[in-house]
Amino acid sequence: MKTSKKGLGLLIALAPVIFTGHFLEESPGFVAWFNAHVRNGITAGLFWNVNISALVITLIVMLVELIEPSFFSACLVILWLSFLMLANALFHVTGAIVDRHYMPGLVTAVILYLPYYFLILGHLRQKDRLKIRSAVILAILGSALMLVHGYLIIFRGSRLF
Repeated sequence: MKTSKKGLGLLIALAPVIFTGHFLEESPGFVAWFNAHVRNGITAGLFWNVNISALVITLIVMLVELIEPSFFSACLVILWLSFLMLANALFHVTGAIVDRHYMPGLVTAVILYLPYYFLILGHLRQKDRLKIRSAVILAILGSALMLVHGYLIIFRGSRLF
């Protein structure tokens, strides 16, 4: 495995671990929470399939960064983590505020997702792998679908996918 002083190294290997921790907090109650908010609900099977797919994508992104750190891998990391962690954390926080109640996954979204996301972003900036403008554009692009999906769930009782 090729290493680089500009790579994220083992820090990126925490992504699947953090995602799994979030999933473990979220899984016991998320389907019921979701179905209480959305007319066209989801099944436990769909919830598991979506999360297993997200874990596989997270592992692929992690491997790309570990094997060959580059501008491309930095962009891929921010695009994916903006969707998976940043926008998802905002979804959980917003859902809890609107409901005025705990939303499954809220704790790990706040104490794991947000700090980890900004730690990764900070490392990529510090190592000069991404300029601020690029990072902001990637964060917007990466989080857009999850933000729209979260808005539809919380405020419209529908879903994007």
